[in-house]
Amino acid sequence: MSEVLNPTKKRSRSKKFENLVGPTDSKIDALARERLVTARIGLLLRHSFFGNLATRMQLINADLWCSTAATDGQKFYYNSRFIMMLKPKEVEFLVGHEVLHVVYDHMGRRDNRDPEIWNIADDYAVNADLKRHKVGQFITTVPCLYETKYDGKAAEAIYDDLMKNVQKISIEDLLDQMIDDHMDGDGDGDGEEGSGDGKGKRPSMSAEERERVRQEVKQAIINAASSAEAGQLPLGVERLIRQHTNPVMPWRELIQTNLTSAIRTDYSWMRPSRRGWHMDAIMPGMNPGEEIDVVVAIDMSGSISNKQAQQFLGEIGGMMDAFDGYKVHVFCFDTEIYNPQDFNSENMDGIDTYEPMGGGGTDFDAIFEYLKKVGNVPKRLICFTDGYPCGSWGDPDYCDTTWVIHGDKNPNPPFGTYAIYDEK
Repeated sequence: MSEVLNPTKKRSRSKKFENLVGPTDSKIDALARERLVTARIGLLLRHSFFGNLATRMQLINADLWCSTAATDGQKFYYNSRFIMMLKPKEVEFLVGHEVLHVVYDHMGRRDNRDPEIWNIADDYAVNADLKRHKVGQFITTVPCLYETKYDGKAAEAIYDDLMKNVQKISIEDLLDQMIDDHMDGDGDGDGEEGSGDGKGKRPSMSAEERERVRQEVKQAIINAASSAEAGQLPLGVERLIRQHTNPVMPWRELIQTNLTSAIRTDYSWMRPSRRGWHMDAIMPGMNPGEEIDVVVAIDMSGSISNKQAQQFLGEIGGMMDAFDGYKVHVFCFDTEIYNPQDFNSENMDGIDTYEPMGGGGTDFDAIFEYLKKVGNVPKRLICFTDGYPCGSWGDPDYCDTTWVIHGDKNPNPPFGTYAIYDEK
């Protein structure tokens, strides 16, 4: 019988490896550490990004409390008996698994989500990335979470899917397929370094320590990525690199810059916007005959309310009103397109009463398929979204794209420019 989600219920972790927890056998630990060192060398040779990040983490035997493996970002905790159960290349996969948990900051991104469902989503996301990039050998010696439908998806999107289907799945069965212990910062002491004495307790970190480690990891990610070969990095990692190295412009400034760059000819100085968009300078307009063609797509699938969508459209209307000639094609989307309408200088006031529609999943492919179908290749596509697609981000080569991301700051689109939406 499937489980009905109860957020207050503490589900038990898998007892499958419970018999592995106990005092350390020094000979087994020595063999396990050798396998882990060999795995890290293998990653350095074949996947330098993973290898560089793995080698910065100290190997700590945790046989007394850890049944598989775990990490806090600076140490790699392992159960020696579990390591010896795996094939050598599967150990590489396990090390890569811990590395990606740190890179993606899954613990920091959990927020108020159900811990067990979130941990399952994390593992699905990480395992899919590792399998796609052939990091080590996908673990088959023991059950390991993987579904093709989660390829390329962020943990947040996977979590939402699991929550929608929670009455159809067994959470305990999925927990049984997790290959590591997720550390949630609720331990009871400091892990003791050692090479086989089996001493130590489950480690814990203060909020200050976690933030320090997070900043150290951020710099380590940038350094490790610089040594990686082209195409070696998972998509999620590439997004993080851009996020860490490219400061995000205020969204109004970004759209202003993109609209201005779409003008091909000389500027003429026009009136400032008569709407609520406040600027310190008068915007340049266009010479007669020059028209700016913009498509605005509104994602109505997630955390974006009708009010927020209307506020955003009002701002866009104000920006466009600074130009002499323009055409704005507006529509909403989830997995389909809704309420497409055209606006220009004659009817732009009507954008204030535009009715947002939709409510399903997020499919960016729907945007590009629609534009191709109607033969619209805009000078600029502006997409207002919460940033978590069900599938791909769409066609990077179709047109210049600007993403305005509402809410969570983790999504980093793989193409175009982006900014974080705020209502200030």
